[in-house]
Amino acid sequence: MPVVLLVDNGTLEPAAIRRLRTIAAGLGERLQCLVEPVSLLHSDRVPAEQVDGQAAEILEAALIRRAGQGIFGFTIVPFFIGPSRALTDYLPEVIEQVRVKFPALLVRVAPTLHQAGDDRLTEILEWQVKEVLRVKFKDGVRPRVALVDHGSPVREVTEVRNVLAARLAERLGKTVAEVAACSMERRPGKEYDFNEPLLGKLLVTPPWHDGSVIVAHLFLLPGRHAGADGDITRICTEAEKAHPRLRTVRTALLGDSPQLIDVLVERYRAVSWD
Repeated sequence: MPVVLLVDNGTLEPAAIRRLRTIAAGLGERLQCLVEPVSLLHSDRVPAEQVDGQAAEILEAALIRRAGQGIFGFTIVPFFIGPSRALTDYLPEVIEQVRVKFPALLVRVAPTLHQAGDDRLTEILEWQVKEVLRVKFKDGVRPRVALVDHGSPVREVTEVRNVLAARLAERLGKTVAEVAACSMERRPGKEYDFNEPLLGKLLVTPPWHDGSVIVAHLFLLPGRHAGADGDITRICTEAEKAHPRLRTVRTALLGDSPQLIDVLVERYRAVSWD
């Protein structure tokens, strides 16, 4: 059987590495095989003692290690919401570099988490927003919802954000006042205006600055952006300081949802070797 790799972009945050390992273990239980968590970049720089004594591995090293043992078949399950350049550009480069040394290498890459016609990511987002409504807004207040992603230089990635926000608005209906898509950050230049609005700008814009806002994370793993003390928290705190009537509450991360395993299973089966 080919080796199954659950591949994320990579991080220097130990919490994200540990969470990816937990998700890989859950996926492995469902598939009844070993699923190895690896990253495209960065994660191997985290000291092993910060991640339970087991150093994280990046994809190139994982492929070379296995190919050196005579294992040449791999199924990569991307832990990515949309078609970022890490997947469309960098991943194929890594595979081809390893294939130069090991020509027998055969790699199948599963689809990303978001796929047209599959509403399960929206269902997860809806459940997470409604959980915040249930716990934090028992008085019947109808807050606004800001669905925030990292921000991308790739228009197709931002279009995924926009599609999910539109579907989320439909599913939430009158339980909230409004749903808007936004990004945490963007590159300079008019060619990247499609990332707008930024979360920091949205939260200080009328009528968003006057009332309750649920910030829904379009992030999979904790880290310096979506972690407990990350950039999203900082942006919300600064906006609240500038506008005392603003109250923000953040949802869980997409990667916290057990339902995400169902999506990963289907993505794996789309390129199954069976």
